[in-house]
Amino acid sequence: MQIQENISLKQWNTFGIEVSARYFATFSDADSLAGALSNSHQLPVLILGGGSNILFTKNFNGLVAKNAVSGIELIKENEYHVYVRVGAGENWHRFVLYCIQRNWAGIENLSLIPGSSGAAPIQNIGAYGVEAKDVIDELEAYHISDKKVYTLSANDCEFGYRDSVFKGRFKDQFVILNVTFRLNKVPRFNTSYGAIEKELENMGVSKLTISAVSQAVINIRNSKLPDPAETGNAGSYFKNPVVAMARYRELRNQYPDIVGYEFGSETKKISAGWLVEQCGWKGFRRGDAGCYSKQALVLVNYGNASGSEISHLGEEIALSVKKKFGVTLVPEVNIL
Repeated sequence: MQIQENISLKQWNTFGIEVSARYFATFSDADSLAGALSNSHQLPVLILGGGSNILFTKNFNGLVAKNAVSGIELIKENEYHVYVRVGAGENWHRFVLYCIQRNWAGIENLSLIPGSSGAAPIQNIGAYGVEAKDVIDELEAYHISDKKVYTLSANDCEFGYRDSVFKGRFKDQFVILNVTFRLNKVPRFNTSYGAIEKELENMGVSKLTISAVSQAVINIRNSKLPDPAETGNAGSYFKNPVVAMARYRELRNQYPDIVGYEFGSETKKISAGWLVEQCGWKGFRRGDAGCYSKQALVLVNYGNASGSEISHLGEEIALSVKKKFGVTLVPEVNIL
């Protein structure tokens, strides 16, 4: 384990923001993580996964530890399920494709989500009607203060909408090392969300498979989301806000075209992208910071935007939505 000094983080964040870390190291297991932490010089520590859910607004005056824990292993199975352990540093989409190739079902709707597998439980990633909490069995995580590895069940993680205990009372206390997923031997298809069924029809799919569902999701995401390798972004910048059903009815009466999704019996989830677009931000650009022309929920770096410029744009957008609709938008991206 080697600690480097004054390392550029541009290649390690999908926004492509040019900032640097005072110290930088990679770790591949609990021992190398412990070694990096012991050499952090008592400075702040940032555990970095795929860098796809982070916006740097300044240099990081501390240690950035890059998670490189690898490996995919089938650890057990029964009549209905397989239990697959994946290293937290493995690329999430590659892991999804690995499972699809083996006909292990349950995460095909989460295809092409950028980032590392270790982010799945922290963020409770989700798309097209499926969330990580639906398939996570347990995980192993290193406790920074205790210097021990703990096993946490799905219940221990206290999953919520784009939320977990790792963003709440356990924030900055644990480092995810690996995650075990409980996947299905017999698929339970979820195609009712978004445009999946229409895309499957366009693809001419006659027999539904998890591979077909995955490809439909990939096609949809590619049609409206920019490739971070070409245009810096972190996917959805804001969470979809959740409001009381009564408030949603009020908004629907005023705006009949409002886009909402079921979210429990007493609440409704509103499309943040729809709210932003109605405020006129879609396609907006100021310098190299902008709002993507095909999806208003995505803020982009067209080249040399600073993190502060993108963050300020996000604040302006949220303020306009609050003023027009009385709805608060919360960033899904971690702003540092």
